[in-house]
Order: sequence, then C-alpha cells, then structure tokens
Amino acid sequence: GNVRQVGQIESVIAQAKNSGGTIAHTLVDANLRGELMKRAQVASVAAIDLMGPLLARMAAVLGREPPGHPGLDRQLHRDYFDRVAAIEFSMAHDDGKKPEGWSSAEIVLVGISRTGKTPTCLYLAMQYGIYAANYPLVEEDFASLDLPKVLKPLHNKLHGLTIAPARLHQIRDERAPGSHYASLENCRLEVLQAQNMMTRFGIPYLNVTTMSVEEIATTIVHLRSLK
Repeated sequence: GNVRQVGQIESVIAQAKNSGGTIAHTLVDANLRGELMKRAQVASVAAIDLMGPLLARMAAVLGREPPGHPGLDRQLHRDYFDRVAAIEFSMAHDDGKKPEGWSSAEIVLVGISRTGKTPTCLYLAMQYGIYAANYPLVEEDFASLDLPKVLKPLHNKLHGLTIAPARLHQIRDERAPGSHYASLENCRLEVLQAQNMMTRFGIPYLNVTTMSVEEIATTIVHLRSLK
C-alpha cells in the first residue's frame, strides 16, 4: 500500500511474483497506474485496476477530469456518490412527484410548464450535488387564492422560474403546435398568474428568458447561498 513513486512499483511486483499473488490497486495517478500495469504485464503478474474505471466514469458524469493526486481516493468516492445520489433524488422528485420526500430537498423550483425546472434541477444535482425538487404550477393552483398546500411547509426552500410570454409561446408551440396550451394568449395568462402568486406569497423568482440552464443553476446557487 501507499505507493507514491515509480520506484516502489518494482518492489510490489517482485513481492507478487515471488508469492504467486495478484496485485489489486487503487492508484489515482494515471502515470503510476500505467507504469504498474505495463511492468506487471512484462513480469507476468496479474494486476487489477480498481480505480481506473471509476475515475473514467466520474469524468463522464461530472464533465471534468478528477485530480490525480495520491490520497484523494476517499474524497473522490464521496464526491462521485454524493452527486449520483443528488441526481437520483432530483429524478425521483421531478414534476411534483413524491412530495413526502421534499423535506430533504435543499431547493424546490416552482413555475409553469416549460420554464426549465427539470433540466435546472438535474444540473444542480450533477454539477453541485444539490438535492433539488420541482413543482409545476397548473390551472388548479391559480384557481385558489392560497399557496398550494404541498408547498406551504417548504416556503423557505421555494424559488420560482418565470419567462417572457413570447418565448414561452415559441417553446410550447414546438412541442404542441397550434394548441391552446401553446397559444400566446394562454402563455401570457399563465405567466401573469404565476408571477402574481409568487409575489403574493413572497417567493423569489428568476426570469429565465435569455438564460441557459447553466446560468439559471449558477444564479440560484448564488442567490440562495447553496453549498
């Protein structure tokens, strides 16, 4: 254990060869991993790379190469699995599902359909490891002058998303062309109703008309001081 230099690899390989054993390693340094596997093959010693596949998977999920510093394996494991757990949470609590679990959320996004709630939640989970849920505001919610019952215990976690009616009409018309749902008149009405509700109950909201998902997520992290 505790192999930090190329010179130590020869000793490990010699021990394994003399004992007829197998090397199973968790080296995070790519150069050391490569040297060990190459020299083990030359010496006809079986070697199993336990860390390489995990690091490759982490790079794919997180969108960046993990640091290859010895001693960080536990931190890398924790970072990877924390983000996977956050992604699973956001998927399980998407679009108003499983409200009984929302108490574990760090943020709950609210807004009408097609304002970017789902992709923002997933980005918050994948990039920051934040547990994010979302709730779609619909006609039944606007019919009442009260905040939806399921959202009341979560008031301090709520953050709204809104959008310009013309942009919402464009987005919805691509999904359901010619429908009442996508009509500019209905988009104007829903945006107005949603913003009125958020203002009435003191829910901060963000206009996402010209923002990318990355920008929305980063702004919310900053505004709500999420960690």
